[in-house]
Amino acid sequence: MKLIKLDAIDSTNDFLKSLSSQDELENFTVVTAENQTKGKGQMGAKWQSESGKNLIMSVLVKEFLYDNEQFFNLSIVVSLAVIEVLKTLNISDLSIKWPNDIMSYNKKIGGILIENTIKSDGRIVSVVGLGLNVNQTNFDHLPNASSLAVIAGNTFDKDALPALIIEKMQEKIQLWRTNSDDSWAAYFETLFRKGIPMPFKKLDPETSGQNFMGIIQGVSSVGKIQILLEDDSVSEFDIKEVQMLY
Repeated sequence: MKLIKLDAIDSTNDFLKSLSSQDELENFTVVTAENQTKGKGQMGAKWQSESGKNLIMSVLVKEFLYDNEQFFNLSIVVSLAVIEVLKTLNISDLSIKWPNDIMSYNKKIGGILIENTIKSDGRIVSVVGLGLNVNQTNFDHLPNASSLAVIAGNTFDKDALPALIIEKMQEKIQLWRTNSDDSWAAYFETLFRKGIPMPFKKLDPETSGQNFMGIIQGVSSVGKIQILLEDDSVSEFDIKEVQMLY
């Protein structure tokens, strides 16, 4: 595992994407930063992190995705890998809030942002960004956020986490190649609030702002969430179409 440590950067994802376009980097090259000034979440949301307290990392993944219909497969692999590492640290009540937020109880402790590039020869190169709240304890303006330190009541060596996560990612990729069905089942089993009636908000332009009740039934092969509606029909939504209210 090649590790590039930075003090401060606008975005580890952007840095690694730029680096990978100029140089033939080895698979699973990792970039970490103590501070990130323009961290990104899903749909352009900002990822805020207290400098030096949390894990900010991006990892290059090659030779896993071969078709744009498979993009969500990497989300499954990465989120399950992070969950398993956190279990070894005795973090309780872990789940994945669709598509790939890491939760403990009903608090967000981490987020994953995957950006894929299709090369001219058809190869797909992915940059996986992970923000994990580790030793930050002040979340005054983020009521739905928490950290490993808050949940476990002690501090953690955040510098040891990248190697643990990469090792688990590599393991999960190998397992995927032999039996992807088991990974899909594990992802669904770990889904936040699955099978529980809860409110959602529509985000698409035509019905934006409308709330509705539904029950998460699963996730489609391309990563759309499947929700049982009040009329007993099941509809699929992508991340730009629906928001979970909790």
